[in-house]
Amino acid sequence: MKKRERRQEESGEQWVNSMCELLKGGVLAGFSAVLALLLCALLISTGVLREQWAQGAVLAVCVLGGAVGGIYSIKRIRSKSLLVGTGVGAILFLLLLTAGLLAYDTASLEQGGAGILCACLCGGAIAGILGRKPKKKRKR
Repeated sequence: MKKRERRQEESGEQWVNSMCELLKGGVLAGFSAVLALLLCALLISTGVLREQWAQGAVLAVCVLGGAVGGIYSIKRIRSKSLLVGTGVGAILFLLLLTAGLLAYDTASLEQGGAGILCACLCGGAIAGILGRKPKKKRKR
């Protein structure tokens, strides 16, 4: 019985550690997205980037942020990379949604939220696909 109880404690501890690493990846994705958005705002204000391209730049930044945070979390968790990457993308979207709610007191999917959600999830999924371990070749 003690062996079984120890396994349950270890799996519970492993789950908590994985969730902490997932949240760290989401926060890293948020910071990298904010820094990239500040760079885009600077490029738009100096005239290097056109204002018409702002929406596309936001989506590209969401993909980039999801990928950066996803790669970090995948390296730390080392299992189920697609699920981990997509989870980081979801956390990034929730962070951006929370920031939007704090700034504008409203959030709707009609104002580009669906595109941002897809971009965040795709960025994390790209990291999940690129970060997975290659399958072992079977010996014949």
